Amino acid sequence: MATKHYDVLIIGAGLSGIGMASHLQKECPGKRVGILERRQAIGGTWDLFRYPGIRSDSDMFTFGYQLRPWHELRVLADGPSIRQYVADTAREFGIDKKIRFGTKTTHAAWSSEHKRWTVSAVDEASGEPCTFTCSYLVSCTGYYNHDAGYLPRFPGVERFKGQCIHPQFWPEKLDYRGKRVVVIGSGATAVTLVPSMAQDTTHITMLQRSPSYVFSLPSRDRISELLQRVLPKRWVFGLARRRNLLVARLIYKASKRWPAQIRRLLLAGVRKQVGQDYDMSHFSPDYKPWDQRLCAVPDGDLFKAIRAGRASVVTGHIETFTENGIRLKSGQELQADIIVTATGLQIQSFGGMALSVDGKVCAINELMTYKGVLLQDVPNMGWIFGYINASWTLKVDMAAAYICRLLKHMDSQGHEVVTARAPQGQVQDESIVAALQSGYAQRGSAMLPRQGKGVPWRILHSPEKDQVMLLKDPVDDGALEFGTTATAAAGTGLRGRQLDASLSS
Repeated sequence: MATKHYDVLIIGAGLSGIGMASHLQKECPGKRVGILERRQAIGGTWDLFRYPGIRSDSDMFTFGYQLRPWHELRVLADGPSIRQYVADTAREFGIDKKIRFGTKTTHAAWSSEHKRWTVSAVDEASGEPCTFTCSYLVSCTGYYNHDAGYLPRFPGVERFKGQCIHPQFWPEKLDYRGKRVVVIGSGATAVTLVPSMAQDTTHITMLQRSPSYVFSLPSRDRISELLQRVLPKRWVFGLARRRNLLVARLIYKASKRWPAQIRRLLLAGVRKQVGQDYDMSHFSPDYKPWDQRLCAVPDGDLFKAIRAGRASVVTGHIETFTENGIRLKSGQELQADIIVTATGLQIQSFGGMALSVDGKVCAINELMTYKGVLLQDVPNMGWIFGYINASWTLKVDMAAAYICRLLKHMDSQGHEVVTARAPQGQVQDESIVAALQSGYAQRGSAMLPRQGKGVPWRILHSPEKDQVMLLKDPVDDGALEFGTTATAAAGTGLRGRQLDASLSS
Protein backbone atom coordinates (compact mmCIF):
# COMPACT_ATOMS: atom_id res chain seq x y z
CA MET A 1 0.00 0.00 0.00
CA ALA A 2 1.36 3.42 -0.99
CA THR A 3 2.29 5.88 1.72
CA LYS A 4 -0.12 8.79 2.03
CA HIS A 5 1.08 12.23 3.17
CA TYR A 6 -0.87 14.85 5.13
CA ASP A 7 -0.10 18.33 6.38
CA VAL A 8 -1.80 17.40 9.66
CA LEU A 9 -2.62 13.86 10.74
CA ILE A 10 -4.97 13.32 13.68
CA ILE A 11 -5.04 10.06 15.62
CA GLY A 12 -8.57 9.36 16.87
CA ALA A 13 -12.07 10.29 15.66
CA GLY A 14 -13.70 10.69 19.05
CA LEU A 15 -14.80 13.87 20.79
CA SER A 16 -11.26 15.31 20.76
CA GLY A 17 -10.32 14.30 17.22
CA ILE A 18 -13.50 15.67 15.66
CA GLY A 19 -13.08 18.87 17.67
CA MET A 20 -9.48 19.26 16.48
CA ALA A 21 -10.41 18.61 12.86
CA SER A 22 -13.33 21.08 13.03
CA HIS A 23 -11.01 23.86 14.15
CA LEU A 24 -8.54 23.02 11.38
CA GLN A 25 -11.33 23.05 8.81
CA LYS A 26 -12.37 26.52 9.93
CA GLU A 27 -8.99 28.13 10.70
CA CYS A 28 -6.63 26.31 8.32
CA PRO A 29 -8.81 25.25 5.36
CA GLY A 30 -5.80 24.92 3.07
CA LYS A 31 -4.24 22.13 5.14
CA ARG A 32 -4.54 18.56 3.97
CA VAL A 33 -5.94 16.84 7.05
CA GLY A 34 -6.37 13.13 7.70
CA ILE A 35 -7.78 11.18 10.66
CA LEU A 36 -6.92 7.61 11.61
CA GLU A 37 -9.53 5.84 13.72
CA ARG A 38 -9.22 2.32 15.04
CA ARG A 39 -12.94 1.74 15.43
CA GLN A 40 -15.44 1.49 12.59
CA ALA A 41 -17.41 4.54 13.68
CA ILE A 42 -17.05 8.10 14.89
CA GLY A 43 -17.40 8.74 18.61
CA GLY A 44 -14.50 7.16 20.52
CA THR A 45 -15.63 6.70 24.12
CA TRP A 46 -19.24 7.32 23.13
CA ASP A 47 -19.12 4.58 20.54
CA LEU A 48 -17.29 2.11 22.78
CA PHE A 49 -19.44 2.30 25.92
CA ARG A 50 -22.95 0.90 25.50
CA TYR A 51 -24.05 0.08 29.05
CA PRO A 52 -27.60 1.00 30.22
CA GLY A 53 -28.13 4.66 30.94
CA ILE A 54 -24.70 5.86 29.79
CA ARG A 55 -24.65 9.64 29.80
CA SER A 56 -22.36 12.63 30.18
CA ASP A 57 -21.19 13.54 33.66
CA SER A 58 -20.75 17.19 32.63
CA ASP A 59 -23.51 19.54 31.51
CA MET A 60 -23.93 19.50 27.75
CA PHE A 61 -23.79 23.26 27.31
CA THR A 62 -20.11 23.25 28.30
CA PHE A 63 -19.50 19.69 27.04
CA GLY A 64 -20.61 20.66 23.52
CA TYR A 65 -18.25 22.17 20.97
CA GLN A 66 -17.80 25.92 20.85
CA LEU A 67 -17.91 25.77 17.03
CA ARG A 68 -21.19 23.81 17.09
CA PRO A 69 -22.98 24.41 20.40
CA TRP A 70 -25.37 21.95 21.98
CA HIS A 71 -28.89 23.21 21.25
CA GLU A 72 -31.09 20.93 23.33
CA LEU A 73 -32.55 21.39 26.79
CA ARG A 74 -31.25 18.14 28.32
CA VAL A 75 -28.50 18.97 30.80
CA LEU A 76 -26.91 15.48 30.91
CA ALA A 77 -27.35 13.79 27.53
CA ASP A 78 -27.39 10.04 26.98
CA GLY A 79 -24.61 8.23 25.13
CA PRO A 80 -26.44 7.68 21.80
CA SER A 81 -27.33 11.39 21.64
CA ILE A 82 -23.72 12.42 22.26
CA ARG A 83 -22.47 9.92 19.69
CA GLN A 84 -24.91 11.35 17.15
CA TYR A 85 -23.90 14.90 18.06
CA VAL A 86 -20.21 14.15 17.41
CA ALA A 87 -21.04 12.39 14.12
CA ASP A 88 -23.28 15.27 13.00
CA THR A 89 -20.50 17.74 13.80
CA ALA A 90 -18.06 15.75 11.66
CA ARG A 91 -20.55 15.68 8.80
CA GLU A 92 -21.34 19.40 9.05
CA PHE A 93 -17.64 20.32 8.78
CA GLY A 94 -16.95 17.73 6.08
CA ILE A 95 -14.64 15.81 8.37
CA ASP A 96 -16.38 12.44 7.97
CA LYS A 97 -14.80 12.17 4.52
CA LYS A 98 -11.29 12.55 5.96
CA ILE A 99 -11.44 9.55 8.32
CA ARG A 100 -9.82 6.20 7.67
CA PHE A 101 -11.61 3.69 9.91
CA GLY A 102 -10.38 0.35 11.22
CA THR A 103 -6.79 1.57 11.39
CA LYS A 104 -4.73 0.87 14.49
CA THR A 105 -1.65 3.06 14.87
CA THR A 106 1.35 1.27 16.35
CA HIS A 107 4.32 3.63 16.02
CA ALA A 108 5.05 7.24 15.12
CA ALA A 109 8.63 8.17 14.24
CA TRP A 110 9.94 11.70 13.66
CA SER A 111 12.76 12.17 11.18
CA SER A 112 14.79 15.36 11.32
CA GLU A 113 16.31 14.58 7.94
CA HIS A 114 12.95 14.32 6.17
CA LYS A 115 11.12 16.88 8.32
CA ARG A 116 8.13 14.65 8.89
CA TRP A 117 6.46 12.00 10.94
CA THR A 118 6.07 8.45 9.69
CA VAL A 119 3.11 6.69 11.27
CA SER A 120 2.98 2.90 11.12
CA ALA A 121 -0.43 1.30 11.39
CA VAL A 122 -2.37 -1.89 10.77
CA ASP A 123 -5.63 -2.38 8.94
CA GLU A 124 -7.39 -4.44 11.60
CA ALA A 125 -9.80 -6.15 9.19
CA SER A 126 -7.12 -7.50 6.87
CA GLY A 127 -4.06 -7.41 9.13
CA GLU A 128 -2.18 -5.54 6.41
CA PRO A 129 0.39 -2.95 7.51
CA CYS A 130 -0.01 0.61 6.25
CA THR A 131 2.11 3.74 6.49
CA PHE A 132 1.29 7.45 6.58
CA THR A 133 3.46 10.53 6.75
CA CYS A 134 2.65 14.02 7.95
CA SER A 135 4.27 17.34 8.69
CA TYR A 136 2.36 17.74 11.94
CA LEU A 137 0.88 15.04 14.17
CA VAL A 138 -1.91 15.45 16.74
CA SER A 139 -2.83 12.72 19.23
CA CYS A 140 -6.52 12.72 20.16
CA THR A 141 -6.72 9.22 21.62
CA GLY A 142 -8.03 10.03 25.10
CA TYR A 143 -6.36 8.63 28.19
CA TYR A 144 -7.48 5.05 28.70
CA ASN A 145 -7.04 1.59 27.19
CA HIS A 146 -9.95 0.64 24.93
CA ASP A 147 -8.93 -3.03 24.98
CA ALA A 148 -9.14 -3.60 28.73
CA GLY A 149 -10.83 -1.97 31.70
CA TYR A 150 -9.46 -2.10 35.21
CA LEU A 151 -10.48 -5.31 36.98
CA PRO A 152 -9.11 -6.15 40.44
CA ARG A 153 -8.40 -9.78 41.29
CA PHE A 154 -11.46 -10.76 43.31
CA PRO A 155 -11.05 -13.89 45.47
CA GLY A 156 -13.30 -16.74 44.40
CA VAL A 157 -14.54 -15.07 41.22
CA GLU A 158 -14.27 -18.39 39.37
CA ARG A 159 -16.87 -19.88 41.74
CA PHE A 160 -19.61 -17.44 40.77
CA LYS A 161 -22.25 -19.22 38.67
CA GLY A 162 -23.90 -16.10 37.28
CA GLN A 163 -22.68 -13.53 34.75
CA CYS A 164 -19.81 -11.17 35.54
CA ILE A 165 -19.62 -8.11 33.28
CA HIS A 166 -17.37 -5.07 32.92
CA PRO A 167 -19.25 -1.98 31.66
CA GLN A 168 -16.57 -1.34 29.05
CA PHE A 169 -17.64 -4.54 27.28
CA TRP A 170 -21.38 -4.65 27.80
CA PRO A 171 -23.12 -7.60 26.06
CA GLU A 172 -25.43 -6.30 23.37
CA LYS A 173 -28.46 -8.41 24.34
CA LEU A 174 -28.00 -8.82 28.08
CA ASP A 175 -31.34 -9.63 29.68
CA TYR A 176 -31.42 -8.50 33.31
CA ARG A 177 -35.19 -8.38 33.69
CA GLY A 178 -36.22 -9.91 36.99
CA LYS A 179 -32.62 -10.60 37.98
CA ARG A 180 -30.71 -9.74 41.15
CA VAL A 181 -27.80 -7.47 40.24
CA VAL A 182 -24.80 -6.22 42.20
CA VAL A 183 -22.81 -3.30 40.77
CA ILE A 184 -19.32 -3.01 42.27
CA GLY A 185 -18.23 0.62 42.28
CA SER A 186 -19.26 4.09 43.42
CA GLY A 187 -18.16 6.34 40.57
CA ALA A 188 -20.00 7.91 37.63
CA THR A 189 -20.54 4.56 35.88
CA ALA A 190 -22.08 2.91 38.94
CA VAL A 191 -24.42 5.79 39.80
CA THR A 192 -25.57 5.78 36.17
CA LEU A 193 -26.09 2.03 35.89
CA VAL A 194 -28.02 1.51 39.12
CA PRO A 195 -31.07 3.73 38.51
CA SER A 196 -31.22 2.74 34.85
CA MET A 197 -31.22 -1.01 35.54
CA ALA A 198 -33.40 -0.71 38.65
CA GLN A 199 -36.48 -0.24 36.49
CA ASP A 200 -36.28 -3.89 35.32
CA THR A 201 -34.33 -5.85 37.94
CA THR A 202 -35.80 -7.63 40.95
CA HIS A 203 -33.32 -5.62 42.99
CA ILE A 204 -30.01 -3.93 42.32
CA THR A 205 -27.28 -3.20 44.87
CA MET A 206 -24.44 -0.72 44.53
CA LEU A 207 -21.56 -2.25 46.46
CA GLN A 208 -18.87 0.30 47.24
CA ARG A 209 -15.62 0.09 49.13
CA SER A 210 -15.92 3.79 49.96
CA PRO A 211 -18.53 6.46 49.11
CA SER A 212 -18.37 9.25 46.54
CA TYR A 213 -19.97 12.67 46.56
CA VAL A 214 -23.26 12.44 44.65
CA PHE A 215 -25.50 15.41 43.91
CA SER A 216 -28.72 15.89 42.00
CA LEU A 217 -29.32 18.43 39.27
CA PRO A 218 -32.28 19.06 36.95
CA SER A 219 -32.39 16.95 33.81
CA ARG A 220 -33.70 19.89 31.73
CA ASP A 221 -32.61 23.50 31.64
CA ARG A 222 -35.84 25.27 32.57
CA ILE A 223 -34.21 28.71 32.46
CA SER A 224 -33.20 28.26 28.83
CA GLU A 225 -36.61 26.79 28.06
CA LEU A 226 -38.24 30.02 29.22
CA LEU A 227 -35.68 32.28 27.56
CA GLN A 228 -36.26 30.57 24.21
CA ARG A 229 -39.70 32.15 24.11
CA VAL A 230 -38.27 35.66 23.91
CA LEU A 231 -34.66 35.33 22.69
CA PRO A 232 -32.96 33.76 19.66
CA LYS A 233 -31.80 30.17 20.28
CA ARG A 234 -28.16 31.12 19.63
CA TRP A 235 -28.26 33.69 22.43
CA VAL A 236 -30.07 31.38 24.83
CA PHE A 237 -27.59 28.54 24.57
CA GLY A 238 -24.63 30.91 24.58
CA LEU A 239 -25.90 32.30 27.87
CA ALA A 240 -26.44 28.75 29.21
CA ARG A 241 -22.86 27.82 28.36
CA ARG A 242 -21.41 30.86 30.13
CA ARG A 243 -23.74 30.46 33.11
CA ASN A 244 -22.98 26.78 33.62
CA LEU A 245 -19.26 27.30 33.24
CA LEU A 246 -19.36 30.07 35.85
CA VAL A 247 -21.40 27.95 38.29
CA ALA A 248 -19.17 24.89 37.84
CA ARG A 249 -16.01 26.92 38.39
CA LEU A 250 -17.47 28.59 41.49
CA ILE A 251 -18.34 25.18 42.96
CA TYR A 252 -14.86 23.84 42.21
CA LYS A 253 -13.07 26.86 43.67
CA ALA A 254 -15.33 26.94 46.71
CA SER A 255 -14.67 23.21 47.26
CA LYS A 256 -10.95 23.91 47.37
CA ARG A 257 -11.23 26.99 49.56
CA TRP A 258 -14.05 25.95 51.91
CA PRO A 259 -14.15 22.13 51.73
CA ALA A 260 -15.97 21.65 55.05
CA GLN A 261 -18.79 24.01 54.10
CA ILE A 262 -19.23 22.53 50.61
CA ARG A 263 -19.21 19.05 52.11
CA ARG A 264 -22.06 20.03 54.42
CA LEU A 265 -24.05 21.43 51.49
CA LEU A 266 -23.53 18.29 49.40
CA LEU A 267 -24.50 15.96 52.22
CA ALA A 268 -27.53 18.09 53.06
CA GLY A 269 -28.64 17.70 49.45
CA VAL A 270 -28.39 13.93 49.74
CA ARG A 271 -30.23 13.91 53.07
CA LYS A 272 -33.08 15.84 51.49
CA GLN A 273 -33.30 13.20 48.74
CA VAL A 274 -33.04 10.00 50.80
CA GLY A 275 -34.89 11.05 53.95
CA GLN A 276 -34.02 11.58 57.59
CA ASP A 277 -33.86 7.88 58.51
CA TYR A 278 -31.35 6.86 55.84
CA ASP A 279 -27.83 5.82 56.83
CA MET A 280 -25.78 8.72 55.49
CA SER A 281 -22.49 6.84 55.86
CA HIS A 282 -23.12 5.47 52.35
CA PHE A 283 -22.85 8.98 50.88
CA SER A 284 -20.26 10.52 53.24
CA PRO A 285 -16.77 10.23 51.68
CA ASP A 286 -13.62 10.49 53.79
CA TYR A 287 -12.01 12.89 51.29
CA LYS A 288 -12.69 16.53 50.46
CA PRO A 289 -15.03 17.60 47.65
CA TRP A 290 -13.28 17.60 44.27
CA ASP A 291 -10.35 15.48 45.41
CA GLN A 292 -12.25 13.20 43.05
CA ARG A 293 -14.82 14.21 40.42
CA LEU A 294 -18.31 14.76 41.79
CA CYS A 295 -21.03 12.38 40.54
CA ALA A 296 -24.10 14.10 39.11
CA VAL A 297 -27.47 12.33 38.89
CA PRO A 298 -30.31 13.91 36.86
CA ASP A 299 -33.48 14.64 38.84
CA GLY A 300 -32.10 12.53 41.70
CA ASP A 301 -32.78 9.28 39.80
CA LEU A 302 -30.42 7.24 41.99
CA PHE A 303 -32.05 8.51 45.18
CA LYS A 304 -35.53 7.85 43.79
CA ALA A 305 -34.61 4.22 43.09
CA ILE A 306 -33.32 3.87 46.66
CA ARG A 307 -36.45 5.43 48.18
CA ALA A 308 -38.65 3.15 46.07
CA GLY A 309 -36.82 0.09 47.39
CA ARG A 310 -35.67 -0.99 43.92
CA ALA A 311 -32.03 -0.21 44.71
CA SER A 312 -29.79 -0.16 47.75
CA VAL A 313 -26.26 0.88 48.64
CA VAL A 314 -23.89 -1.32 50.66
CA THR A 315 -20.49 -0.12 51.87
CA GLY A 316 -17.92 -2.78 52.68
CA HIS A 317 -14.95 -4.85 51.58
CA ILE A 318 -15.26 -8.03 49.53
CA GLU A 319 -14.02 -11.18 51.22
CA THR A 320 -14.84 -13.52 48.35
CA PHE A 321 -17.18 -14.24 45.51
CA THR A 322 -19.45 -17.21 46.18
CA GLU A 323 -21.48 -19.45 43.90
CA ASN A 324 -24.50 -17.19 44.35
CA GLY A 325 -22.99 -13.74 44.85
CA ILE A 326 -20.56 -11.95 47.14
CA ARG A 327 -19.63 -12.33 50.80
CA LEU A 328 -18.25 -9.26 52.54
CA LYS A 329 -15.65 -9.18 55.31
CA SER A 330 -18.45 -8.07 57.63
CA GLY A 331 -20.14 -11.44 57.01
CA GLN A 332 -22.98 -9.94 54.96
CA GLU A 333 -23.85 -11.87 51.80
CA LEU A 334 -25.22 -10.28 48.65
CA GLN A 335 -27.16 -12.62 46.35
CA ALA A 336 -26.70 -11.97 42.64
CA ASP A 337 -27.52 -13.39 39.24
CA ILE A 338 -25.38 -10.73 37.54
CA ILE A 339 -22.35 -8.88 38.93
CA VAL A 340 -21.22 -5.72 37.17
CA THR A 341 -17.63 -4.69 37.90
CA ALA A 342 -17.76 -0.92 37.45
CA THR A 343 -14.21 -0.77 38.78
CA GLY A 344 -12.75 1.80 36.42
CA LEU A 345 -10.37 2.34 33.55
CA GLN A 346 -6.75 1.60 32.74
CA ILE A 347 -4.84 4.71 31.73
CA GLN A 348 -2.96 4.60 28.46
CA SER A 349 -1.20 7.33 26.49
CA PHE A 350 -1.52 7.75 22.71
CA GLY A 351 -3.76 4.70 22.40
CA GLY A 352 -0.76 2.45 23.03
CA MET A 353 1.20 3.90 20.09
CA ALA A 354 4.98 4.04 20.54
CA LEU A 355 6.73 7.34 19.87
CA SER A 356 10.29 8.07 18.77
CA VAL A 357 12.35 11.06 17.63
CA ASP A 358 15.29 10.34 15.33
CA GLY A 359 15.37 6.72 16.44
CA LYS A 360 15.24 7.51 20.15
CA VAL A 361 12.21 6.19 22.01
CA CYS A 362 10.24 8.90 23.84
CA ALA A 363 9.39 8.03 27.43
CA ILE A 364 6.16 9.99 27.79
CA ASN A 365 6.17 9.67 31.57
CA GLU A 366 9.50 11.49 31.73
CA LEU A 367 8.43 14.47 29.64
CA MET A 368 6.47 17.58 30.53
CA THR A 369 3.83 19.27 28.43
CA TYR A 370 4.00 22.82 27.14
CA LYS A 371 0.73 24.64 27.92
CA GLY A 372 -0.82 21.18 28.19
CA VAL A 373 -0.79 20.92 24.38
CA LEU A 374 2.74 20.22 23.13
CA LEU A 375 5.21 17.61 24.38
CA GLN A 376 8.62 18.65 25.63
CA ASP A 377 11.41 17.96 23.08
CA VAL A 378 9.02 16.35 20.57
CA PRO A 379 8.90 18.33 17.30
CA ASN A 380 5.69 19.12 15.44
CA MET A 381 3.30 17.23 17.67
CA GLY A 382 0.15 18.27 19.47
CA TRP A 383 -1.55 16.36 22.27
CA ILE A 384 -5.17 16.95 23.21
CA PHE A 385 -6.02 16.22 26.85
CA GLY A 386 -9.20 17.70 28.32
CA TYR A 387 -10.00 18.93 31.80
CA ILE A 388 -10.23 16.64 34.81
CA ASN A 389 -12.14 19.24 36.84
CA ALA A 390 -14.49 20.64 34.20
CA SER A 391 -15.99 19.60 30.87
CA TRP A 392 -13.40 17.75 28.79
CA THR A 393 -14.37 19.62 25.64
CA LEU A 394 -13.64 23.07 27.05
CA LYS A 395 -9.93 22.26 26.93
CA VAL A 396 -10.26 20.43 23.60
CA ASP A 397 -11.64 23.60 22.03
CA MET A 398 -8.87 25.80 23.42
CA ALA A 399 -6.08 23.34 22.65
CA ALA A 400 -7.32 22.90 19.07
CA ALA A 401 -7.58 26.65 18.60
CA TYR A 402 -4.04 27.05 19.94
CA ILE A 403 -2.64 24.46 17.51
CA CYS A 404 -4.32 26.32 14.67
CA ARG A 405 -2.73 29.57 15.90
CA LEU A 406 0.64 27.83 16.05
CA LEU A 407 0.35 26.39 12.52
CA LYS A 408 -0.67 29.74 11.07
CA HIS A 409 2.23 31.43 12.84
CA MET A 410 4.66 28.88 11.42
CA ASP A 411 3.28 29.36 7.92
CA SER A 412 3.46 33.15 8.14
CA GLN A 413 7.09 33.02 9.29
CA GLY A 414 8.19 30.24 6.96
CA HIS A 415 8.96 27.82 9.78
CA GLU A 416 8.74 24.09 9.19
CA VAL A 417 9.44 22.86 12.71
CA VAL A 418 8.55 23.83 16.26
CA THR A 419 9.81 22.19 19.44
CA ALA A 420 9.00 23.03 23.05
CA ARG A 421 12.19 23.28 25.13
CA ALA A 422 12.14 23.46 28.92
CA PRO A 423 14.88 25.01 31.07
CA GLN A 424 16.77 22.71 33.42
CA GLY A 425 15.24 21.93 36.79
CA GLN A 426 11.59 22.31 35.76
CA VAL A 427 10.35 18.73 35.94
CA GLN A 428 8.56 17.55 39.10
CA ASP A 429 7.86 14.04 40.31
CA GLU A 430 4.10 14.30 39.86
CA SER A 431 1.84 13.58 36.92
CA ILE A 432 -0.61 15.87 35.20
CA VAL A 433 -3.52 14.21 37.10
CA ALA A 434 -1.85 14.18 40.51
CA ALA A 435 -4.56 16.48 41.89
CA LEU A 436 -7.14 13.72 41.61
CA GLN A 437 -7.32 10.91 44.15
CA SER A 438 -9.54 8.74 41.94
CA GLY A 439 -8.41 5.14 41.60
CA TYR A 440 -7.77 5.33 37.86
CA ALA A 441 -5.76 8.53 38.25
CA GLN A 442 -3.57 7.11 40.99
CA ARG A 443 -3.05 3.77 39.20
CA GLY A 444 -2.12 5.39 35.91
CA SER A 445 -0.19 8.38 37.21
CA ALA A 446 3.19 6.82 36.42
CA MET A 447 2.27 6.46 32.74
CA LEU A 448 1.38 10.11 32.09
CA PRO A 449 3.52 13.20 31.42
CA ARG A 450 5.08 15.02 34.37
CA GLN A 451 4.21 18.39 35.81
CA GLY A 452 6.64 21.30 35.79
CA LYS A 453 7.28 23.83 38.54
CA GLY A 454 5.35 26.54 36.78
CA VAL A 455 3.69 27.64 33.55
CA PRO A 456 3.92 26.89 30.70
CA TRP A 457 5.18 23.49 31.91
CA ARG A 458 2.49 23.00 34.52
CA ILE A 459 -1.07 22.04 33.61
CA LEU A 460 -3.37 24.31 35.60
CA HIS A 461 -6.77 22.76 34.78
CA SER A 462 -8.07 26.31 34.82
CA PRO A 463 -10.24 27.46 31.86
CA GLU A 464 -9.83 31.12 32.84
CA LYS A 465 -6.02 31.00 32.82
CA ASP A 466 -5.83 28.67 29.81
CA GLN A 467 -7.96 31.04 27.77
CA VAL A 468 -5.34 33.73 28.18
CA MET A 469 -2.32 31.42 27.83
CA LEU A 470 -3.58 29.53 24.78
CA LEU A 471 -5.70 32.08 22.93
CA LYS A 472 -4.27 35.50 23.78
CA ASP A 473 -0.60 35.26 24.78
CA PRO A 474 1.91 35.51 21.90
CA VAL A 475 2.65 32.23 20.14
CA ASP A 476 6.37 32.96 20.12
CA ASP A 477 6.92 33.36 23.84
CA GLY A 478 10.55 32.30 24.10
CA ALA A 479 9.87 28.71 25.16
CA LEU A 480 9.47 27.42 21.61
CA GLU A 481 12.30 26.77 19.18
CA PHE A 482 11.48 27.47 15.56
CA GLY A 483 13.81 26.56 12.76
CA THR A 484 15.17 23.81 10.60
CA THR A 485 14.36 20.28 11.65
CA ALA A 486 17.96 19.33 12.29
CA THR A 487 18.61 22.09 14.80
CA ALA A 488 15.19 21.87 16.48
CA ALA A 489 15.39 18.13 17.10
CA ALA A 490 19.05 17.98 18.00
CA GLY A 491 18.64 19.78 21.31
CA THR A 492 21.69 21.98 20.89
CA GLY A 493 21.31 23.51 24.33
CA LEU A 494 20.03 26.84 23.07
CA ARG A 495 16.93 27.84 25.04
CA GLY A 496 14.26 30.44 24.66
CA ARG A 497 15.13 31.79 21.18
CA GLN A 498 14.67 30.91 17.53
CA LEU A 499 17.44 28.83 16.00
CA ASP A 500 16.87 29.66 12.34
CA ALA A 501 17.88 33.30 12.20
CA SER A 502 17.24 33.52 8.47
CA LEU A 503 13.53 32.78 9.06
CA SER A 504 13.01 34.96 12.10
CA SER A 505 10.59 37.83 11.84
